[in-house]
Amino acid sequence: MHEITLVTGLFEIINEQVAAQGIESISKVRLKVGELAAVEPMTLAACFEVVAEGTVAEGAQLEIVEVPLTGRCRGCGERFRIVNFSFSCPVCASGDVEPTGGRELYLESLEGTMKSW
Repeated sequence: MHEITLVTGLFEIINEQVAAQGIESISKVRLKVGELAAVEPMTLAACFEVVAEGTVAEGAQLEIVEVPLTGRCRGCGERFRIVNFSFSCPVCASGDVEPTGGRELYLESLEGTMKSW
């Protein structure tokens, strides 16, 4: 289960943003997660909830935006969704396919309230 490691790293980024921007509390965390990232969304959400306890993100909603695996055929230029990890162009049947989406794994945004000084 590498999700706990991912969430721990995520909280390093969150803590940096909290300190840099003077965030008092976080209500929503939005992540982009590609199909190739091999992340189980339910496990990630459970780990997030545990790690968030006692932090400014306690009770925050974790929104996971799943990004499908997509590719581009180097032969004919066709762009398509890769299904069942079949890296074969649906137009020309070439196996020379460049993955163009689905590797994403990053914090897209935080929503929260700022400290009032």
